[in-house]
Amino acid sequence: MTIRERVFAILAGRKPDRLPFIDRLDVWYACHRRGGTIPEEFKGMSLTDIHQAVGLGQQRYLVPYALKLRGVEVISRFNGEEVYHEQDPVIEFFCGVFGPVDYERPGITVNELRTPVGRLRVCYELLQENVATGTEPYLKEHLIKEESDYRTVEYILERAEYVAQHEKVRQEAKRIGGAGFVIPMTHRIPFQQLLLEYLGEVPLFYALHDQPRQVERLMALLDEQLVDILHRLGALEAVFVEFPDNLHGLITNPRLFAKYCLPAYQRYSEILHAQGKKTGSHTDGNVKPLLGLLAESGLDVCESFSPAPLTECTFDEAWHAWRGGPLIWGGIPSPILEERTSEEEFQAYIEHLLEVVGDQPIILGVGDMVMGHNSIERVRYIARRVEEHDLGRQSGLGRVPA
Repeated sequence: MTIRERVFAILAGRKPDRLPFIDRLDVWYACHRRGGTIPEEFKGMSLTDIHQAVGLGQQRYLVPYALKLRGVEVISRFNGEEVYHEQDPVIEFFCGVFGPVDYERPGITVNELRTPVGRLRVCYELLQENVATGTEPYLKEHLIKEESDYRTVEYILERAEYVAQHEKVRQEAKRIGGAGFVIPMTHRIPFQQLLLEYLGEVPLFYALHDQPRQVERLMALLDEQLVDILHRLGALEAVFVEFPDNLHGLITNPRLFAKYCLPAYQRYSEILHAQGKKTGSHTDGNVKPLLGLLAESGLDVCESFSPAPLTECTFDEAWHAWRGGPLIWGGIPSPILEERTSEEEFQAYIEHLLEVVGDQPIILGVGDMVMGHNSIERVRYIARRVEEHDLGRQSGLGRVPA
């Protein structure tokens, strides 16, 4: 079976010939490309070709839609120089990292949004360290900074129009073929949008106390928008859809999760399940405090699960807590691919992981992804070891995603 067929089989509750091993080499590739340190055997090869040479399936995130921001003028400046100016722009992932943010040069990008009811600005900084390591810019300045900003955000959201980009997903899946899997992404769920995009962690905690009416209205508006988006995805040919929520149980703590996230996941999952799609969330933080709640969430998959030593949640703890679901996608922490982890420790982790998993369903991957300083030879070792882990000799998959 191809990597893609293995992922399809696991998501459908069927038994593949081998467990799928699939993740992202994007950061590793960008780091070595920019540093001129691409290994000799990979020089001149595309990222997709490198994935195939190493034996790691290629995981691709794509947003299958954009939003046309009616009545909004967007101006982007990089280090003070205007690089983009558009009226009624069509933007993916508003209000995450959007616009022409430069990933190749260090500097500060400021996006200004002008509307008839007010102006907003958001600021990103890309350090030289980010350029060298292939990582993303930091969000230095969130969209909402004072009470009047809520009304401006509401104006933008109330007029935003869905623009389908479903064909983009189909074309990328065709390009990758059996060597990978395309994951259609939506917006984050409303609480995570406020936490990570609109306000930031500490300001949101203050706002929940000081401006509860404005916060609740904005969350309701974001919920209405996301529900509309999910229904429109009924026309998307996909078996799996993911929320890029970056959950961390010490920030979105159990009390907040139970109030704001649990009912949202359950409702959104019902919508997508009715379309025949599985649902997942990007859970790359410490989810130890949320293990029980995630089991009740209605989510089928916890993608990019990042266990100890990257977080304090061990693989075994999550594995046993989620025996009835959600399915784990990930499970291999990126620190064990570093030189500071001995070869003996690295191999012992992989052997323990495969022993615990046995013939049960899992999509193996590196949490959160393969980093620039990770050993590509260790990635290759895992790919070989997974191929040797023959499920045909096992008794059959005993746990099926909901």
